[in-house]
Amino acid sequence: MASRIGGLLGFGLIASMLAGCGSDHSVDSRPPAKPQQLNVAVLQSDAGAPDKQVLTRGRISTKSGDILILEPDGSVSEMTLDSPEGRDAFAVTEADLAALNDNLGLDLSGVASLGPVSPRGPTAQEKALAEFKARTKPMRLGLPTTFKADPKDFEGAMVKAYPSRKKSGDSLVEVTANLRGGVDADTAFAYATCALANWADANGTPFARHIRTLREKRNGKMVVGSVFTLSGAKPMGLTVMTTKDTLQECKSRGIPAA
Repeated sequence: MASRIGGLLGFGLIASMLAGCGSDHSVDSRPPAKPQQLNVAVLQSDAGAPDKQVLTRGRISTKSGDILILEPDGSVSEMTLDSPEGRDAFAVTEADLAALNDNLGLDLSGVASLGPVSPRGPTAQEKALAEFKARTKPMRLGLPTTFKADPKDFEGAMVKAYPSRKKSGDSLVEVTANLRGGVDADTAFAYATCALANWADANGTPFARHIRTLREKRNGKMVVGSVFTLSGAKPMGLTVMTTKDTLQECKSRGIPAA
């Protein structure tokens, strides 16, 4: 066991705790219960460098007086408090006190009191994200209240998925919807959206976000290609499609979902 040249940190505090029964207490109050053991820090020399002082941990049993000291090499030394080794472990020299007192000489008179720490407020990025989220609205079909669906306008739709290369990325899908010539753009987009909602619901995807829609005429018919991203969690965006709500709106407006 390394030779002890140091002493107990705060030994006076421990002594007062062990002698707790000697303190004044009111008639109605009872003295605090004595702990079964005390954790202490012991200053000792390094076996490889006697002039080097290191701190190690110790534990004193208040019942038996046994001392357990954790050595720097990981071993545990056991001794009794009332023994030559125990008294030597807690011997304090002038050099030890000077070493432990180094930081007490700092002049902190010019340092302002920090006071209580106030809770951290939201960052500029967190505020911007919160403001953007507040502007998010559910995606609607955007049809006028006087709209009446004609089943002959809708001639079939197909959904093609492009899975993300990233493990946690959203899937990209493209909806190709065919409509009768002369159908307006709002109706064409609504048809593509309903076809997507039906496909997403069948695949267990609750949310989608519109990316872009292209329209063209082919052989006198209207063909639209709408691209969406699908995600299991609500994505960021000014308009977000919720699959269940969109299917309900498609049904109420009479637009087929396939």
